Amino acid sequence: MKTVVESTDQSQEAGSPRGVDVRVVSGSKNWIESEAIRQLDATSQLEGMLKAVGFPDLHPGKGSPVGAAFVTEEMIYPYVIGGDIGCGMGFFQTDLLRRKARLDRWSEKLHDLEHPWDGNVQQWLSSAQLPSCHFDSALGTIGGGNHFAELQAVDRVEDRGEFEKLGLNKENLFILVHSGSRGLGESLLREFVVDHGSNGVRADSLSGSVYLNGHDRAVRWGEANRSLIAHRFASALGATNSLVWDGCHNSVSRRELGGNIVWLHRKGAAPADAGIAMIPGSRGTRSYLMKSRGDMAEFAWSLSHGAGRKWSRSESRKRIRERFRPAELVQTGLGGRVICENRDLLYEEAPDVYKKIEIVVQDLVDAGCISVIATFKPLITYKTRAIRR
Repeated sequence: MKTVVESTDQSQEAGSPRGVDVRVVSGSKNWIESEAIRQLDATSQLEGMLKAVGFPDLHPGKGSPVGAAFVTEEMIYPYVIGGDIGCGMGFFQTDLLRRKARLDRWSEKLHDLEHPWDGNVQQWLSSAQLPSCHFDSALGTIGGGNHFAELQAVDRVEDRGEFEKLGLNKENLFILVHSGSRGLGESLLREFVVDHGSNGVRADSLSGSVYLNGHDRAVRWGEANRSLIAHRFASALGATNSLVWDGCHNSVSRRELGGNIVWLHRKGAAPADAGIAMIPGSRGTRSYLMKSRGDMAEFAWSLSHGAGRKWSRSESRKRIRERFRPAELVQTGLGGRVICENRDLLYEEAPDVYKKIEIVVQDLVDAGCISVIATFKPLITYKTRAIRR
């Protein structure tokens, strides 16, 4: 399969002397909705836009597509990256041994990861050099939607040298956490929208500085949140964990391009400039630990952040409800256990509502973006319990 990187040079708003580099990374076996392409094109026409890149997991979002990265000059667009500022993934190695896994017993021990932590939140915030705020009680909680915490085992090591360089042991088990800044990021977006709606502002303006200061705090809050979720997960199983990688999917950050300062907007895109990245499929498919390659500025220093949805949530509920009973969705084809006692969420996040992660990863490999270090399979995926214990 050959990956086609479609690139066009489109004019910006009338009167602008610059063109915009718009490209979509997609192979012949992939399928991307036309609405996602339309949203990518529409976003690329915003003032100050230099580059718009859609990745193989591209799908429609609220206004702008998910699975994309945008590079601007002078302007920032908070509405493009959305309310879950700092949303991303953390990947942790535990001291749990694969040969001692007891999935049914461990599943019973995991609960309340969607509810406030009963530990010392202030101490955790202090260690992350974060101030207290109105959302302290949400620190260490997963949230809804496609957020999760998952126990994983090594499936296959493709690059032993890179695997060992990271200090990883295939006999150990791992935790992958997907969560963000919870209500904090949403509150920052709402404050901005009151004055500016969906419009952007100059990064060096007063409004831009106020937003960026809050944004940077929300990004660090999201990382601290994922770290605490992993701690709670591991502690419930009598284990400890250490961070391997953390990557933010929704953010705006400063970069240098051609000697000029530019602003990178990620909307559901994993960072490629950290050297490695974890790209999950769904609760029923493998996750891929990747190494970025080549000149990633060409791809806006970003990668796919997952498999990408095929269907909307309402369509997913209808389709999956017709095909499966709830009892058939709490254990995966790979033998993993699923803890999700919200029936709608169980349907909305079923493996079949996502694209094939193998195709998404192969598109990136063929485009020269990445190489595979190792694959991991899910053992226990935690979403939510019905009753707090």
